[in-house]
Amino acid sequence: MTERLATDPAGIARAADLLRVGALVAFGTETVYGLGADATDARAVAAVFAAKGRPHFNPLICHYPEVDAAFAHVEPNPAALRLAAAFWPGPLTLVLPRRKQCPVALLASAGLDTLAVRVPAHPVAQALLRAVGRPVAAPSANPSGRISPTTAAHVLAGLDGRIAAVLDSGPCAVGIESTVLDLSRPVPFLLRPGGVTREAIMQVVGPLHSGITQEQSAARTLRSPGLLISHYAPALPVRLAATSVASDEALLAFGPPLPGAGAEYQLSVGEDLAEAAARLFDGLRALDAAGARLGLAGIAAMPVPSAGLGLAINDRLSRAAAPR
Repeated sequence: MTERLATDPAGIARAADLLRVGALVAFGTETVYGLGADATDARAVAAVFAAKGRPHFNPLICHYPEVDAAFAHVEPNPAALRLAAAFWPGPLTLVLPRRKQCPVALLASAGLDTLAVRVPAHPVAQALLRAVGRPVAAPSANPSGRISPTTAAHVLAGLDGRIAAVLDSGPCAVGIESTVLDLSRPVPFLLRPGGVTREAIMQVVGPLHSGITQEQSAARTLRSPGLLISHYAPALPVRLAATSVASDEALLAFGPPLPGAGAEYQLSVGEDLAEAAARLFDGLRALDAAGARLGLAGIAAMPVPSAGLGLAINDRLSRAAAPR
C-alpha cells in the first residue's frame, strides 16, 4: 500500500527518509508530479524504470533545491548561467556535460556523458530536496507512456502499491512538463517544449535548433526524457485537429465546442493556452474514463495554436495520438 503523506514537516521528513534508503516517493512540482528516487543510488534508479515500465534508453531529470547544487554535478556554460538566472527555480531542464566526479548513477542518464538537471519552483519540492540532501531523479509519476499526473490521486491511480509514498502537494499549477534544452552542443537545442516557452528562451540565448539529430536516431539514444513517439497516451485513440466530432467520440475542446460528442472536456473556453496546458492531462484522463464508461471509440482533439505553450500542448497531443 502506498503511503499518502501530508506536506507538513513530518510528511516531508518521512518522504526524505524513504528516498535516502532507496524507496520511491512521488511528489508534486509546479509542472507535474515526479516519481522520485535517490539519483546517486543505481538500484533506486532501476526501481523507477521497473515501476514505470520505462525504456532504459530514456534518461531521467535530476532535481536540485538550488542552482549551485545543480551546477556542482554538470559543467555550465555562459548560456546555462544566463538561463538559470532567468528561469530557475522553474519549469526548465538543462542538459549539460556531467562533471568527472558527478555522483549521479549513470543509469539515470542512460549512460550518456550528459545529465538533465532542473531546480523546481514548488516550495514543497524544494523543502523535500533540501531534506534529502541528494539529487533526486524524477520522471513523471505514471506508468510509462500513459498520461502524466497533476494530482496525488492521478499518481495513485497508476502506481498505488508500486511505490512507497506520494507527498500530496495539491494540483500542479503549470500542468505540463518542463521545457528541456540541450546546451551540450554549440547551438542550444530544444529537445522538448514545455513550461518555459521557446520565445522566452530565445530572448535569453538567441536562436535554437529543435528536433532529434541523425546521430541520436542512429545510436537509438535520447538526450532527454519525454521523446518517445507514443507517449502521454490514453487507452482510447486520439484524433488530432478535429473540426467535427462523432457521437461515439469524446471531445477535447479548445474554445467553443463542436456539437454532437458523446462526452466533452473543455481545455479553455476562452482559448487561454496557460489554462489549456494546466488542464490537458486532466482532460485526457477524464475523457479516457468517460470513453470506457460509455463505450466510446476515440477522442477527437480540437486544434490548438502552436504559439507559446501551444507548442508543448501539441507536442503532447501528437505523442498521445501516435501509433502504439
